[in-house]
Amino acid sequence: MKKIQRAVSRTVVGSALVLGAAACSDQFLTVTNPNVIDAATVDPASGSATLALSAQQNFATAYGWLAMYGGWFTGEVNVSDTFPTRNEFGFRTISDLNGSLNTDVWAPISLAIASAKTVLDLDLPTPTTNINLARAATFRGFAILQMASDFCTGTLSSGAELTTTQLLDSASFWLTRGVDVGKANASADGIALSNAALVGRARAKLQKGDNAGAAADAALVPSGFEYNMRYTDDANSRTRLSNRLYQFSFDRGSISVAPWYRQNDPRVPSRAPGSGTAGPQDAVPGGFYQQAKFTGYASNIRLASKLEADYIAAEASANVATQLALIAARRSANGLAAYAGATDAASVKTELYNQRAMEFFLEGKRVADFRRSPASVVSITAAGQPYFKPGYANTGTQTCYPLPRAERDNNPNTAGK
Repeated sequence: MKKIQRAVSRTVVGSALVLGAAACSDQFLTVTNPNVIDAATVDPASGSATLALSAQQNFATAYGWLAMYGGWFTGEVNVSDTFPTRNEFGFRTISDLNGSLNTDVWAPISLAIASAKTVLDLDLPTPTTNINLARAATFRGFAILQMASDFCTGTLSSGAELTTTQLLDSASFWLTRGVDVGKANASADGIALSNAALVGRARAKLQKGDNAGAAADAALVPSGFEYNMRYTDDANSRTRLSNRLYQFSFDRGSISVAPWYRQNDPRVPSRAPGSGTAGPQDAVPGGFYQQAKFTGYASNIRLASKLEADYIAAEASANVATQLALIAARRSANGLAAYAGATDAASVKTELYNQRAMEFFLEGKRVADFRRSPASVVSITAAGQPYFKPGYANTGTQTCYPLPRAERDNNPNTAGK
């Protein structure tokens, strides 16, 4: 056994990397740390599978945070939490000094992006078919896509401030690599990653306004496809490894299903006040409606699916008949009466978005919907209207999150801007 001389100078990865080292010495007051690795003993290439899985887990952790904060921001759920910083998301007036913005939202998604890059920067064998590169590219792409969807601007690896369009282009670049390498790998895992990346790229193109490209990608997704982020019930690491939406429903009653979503639709199950397994962390006018979509710490959260591809294709088509056909099919599949509203283009698109809202409730997609077509998102509180809780400002005009001040202050390429 030898004494550890220095800490790892490489990018820190998540808990998927098992840290271990031992040291002994007869020197007086020598202290060793079993959780510090000698950088000289680490071969990143040989550990690329662990690094890639860690990047995937970093994304899974961030995805739960973004789904919850996006739910508050777009009115999927009411903020039954006392934190003023979380209520800022609810009434859409988020300060760039907001600590939750930086710690809960920005930092996790930035870590997911950076840790995937660690793998992609390695000189790995068979790069055109390497499953670890397929995994890292796919989750770097999805992480950048979430940043592009939820933040007004973003940065990658302490680089310059990027616009939404630039972020979407970057997401598409990495998702394309995920599509190609995963497909060429040809294993079941590789094909699943490839199809997930294909859905992500279709989403990015739709968000950018490339309807033809979005429809083309969506058409390639196989029938019945679904890719879920998996979580575990680990009592020692629930903030990292467990389902965030369940944790903040049960451990901390912070999310209450908003009134618009209480439509007896099987896609958005909830428990009425008094019938749930926990009460609200903060009083909620009208009662606390606990979400019942995610029923445990180990509940999956859907990331990509053929169902989403169908919605992307229908929206991208801008064809009323195509959209009405999907609306009819989804309402019927969920035991709902046929759509009986107006059939002009704007009304049908709104109904398509209403169905999307139910399908992908608390799956981190609603902020993108709101930014892409705000007139079609009728479930959100209009700017200037009172917040549902007394004692707070009226609802603001934000449609996306600001870059945190901490990023501006610490990133040399954004400092002072």
